[in-house]
Amino acid sequence: MQPVSDETLQGIGFGLGERAVYATDPAKSRGRFTEEPRSRTRTEFQRDRDRIVHSTAFRRLKHKTQVFFSHEGDHYRTRLTHTIEVSQIARALARAFRLDEDLAEAVALVHDFGHTPFGHTGEDVLDECMAGYGGFDHNAQALRVVTKLERRYAEFDGLNLTWETLEGLVKHNGPLVDPATGKGVHGPVPQTILNFCELMDLEIDKHAGLEAQLAAISDDIAYNTHDIDDGLRAGLLTFDMLREVTLPREILDEVDGLYPGLDDSRRGHETTRRLITRMVEDVISQTGANLERPKPASVADIYEAGETMAVFTPEMAVLEKELKTFMFANMYRHPTVMRVRAQAEDIVRDLFSAFMEHPEKMGGIWSVQFAQLDEAALARRVADYLAGMTDTFAQSEHRRLFDHTPELR
Repeated sequence: MQPVSDETLQGIGFGLGERAVYATDPAKSRGRFTEEPRSRTRTEFQRDRDRIVHSTAFRRLKHKTQVFFSHEGDHYRTRLTHTIEVSQIARALARAFRLDEDLAEAVALVHDFGHTPFGHTGEDVLDECMAGYGGFDHNAQALRVVTKLERRYAEFDGLNLTWETLEGLVKHNGPLVDPATGKGVHGPVPQTILNFCELMDLEIDKHAGLEAQLAAISDDIAYNTHDIDDGLRAGLLTFDMLREVTLPREILDEVDGLYPGLDDSRRGHETTRRLITRMVEDVISQTGANLERPKPASVADIYEAGETMAVFTPEMAVLEKELKTFMFANMYRHPTVMRVRAQAEDIVRDLFSAFMEHPEKMGGIWSVQFAQLDEAALARRVADYLAGMTDTFAQSEHRRLFDHTPELR
């Protein structure tokens, strides 16, 4: 696959000039659930971004797993560093299309707020534990965090983010409901989202704005590339293994041709940075081509387009799928990772059972008035408490309640 041509990239505009007609305009925001005076110094989306960064949930991402647990090394990505990397790619893509960079950044920064300790492992176990109580979904949990669970402001719970940031958070991966059938696109829509939409309609049968779409594909770019870097560092991947996959092999050929004999550390970095560039340029090329067809005249046209505009080219989509398949087989399902994952599963499962049986052991505001809750409401409170934990706090809580706690090694 050849890199995108200079002519194609120059045709996009690279953020020069006025905001694009299909950009989301902060001056025309649909507002917040609780009405507030507008800032004299910041746009509505800048305020959202700032509230997200200053939140407790954002700080907790520092000690939540991306792939490798924190004790395994200081240089591996955490959920926080991953989030920052996603936000920077999202800003770059938004700038290329003259969109609102602050909105793209806000959606990127908040997109992982609902993740549990121990990465997707914790989410899978919590969903299993909550099977009889509405299940657990990290996007729905993120919505709970920013609309209910954060308690910072005198006049409202949550962060009181704008409609645009909330709809980007909930449906950055596409509509949740098929407008033709009225059924969930990927299965039942989490009740948390349905309940909130009764109060503030996020139009979950439509696509999100382009800023949110670009934040979503930035997430794919970030973990596809940076997980390779972490995998090489951990010794789970080798350059010879990467040569079995088309896209990394092409990039490695470039690097080795330009810098023969380069040490492994620089060779890995050159490979991942060039891989990011290749994917970003590909998204810019295909998204620009997609926008040429309907020629949207407003953000409303993006909502109503009936398709995701921010995507890879068909050729890159095939290569990206091959890369994901390789990563799942060789890294995410590596025996070492799976062994630690099984230990983390035990911790989450044990804590859920313990707090359901003895909710007073949660302590603080979490155990207040628990006697007034029915079983489903208590389970949701326990899930909220567990989902907010960092890896380290979940382990310390397990040590407090149980005689033996896995070391996650």
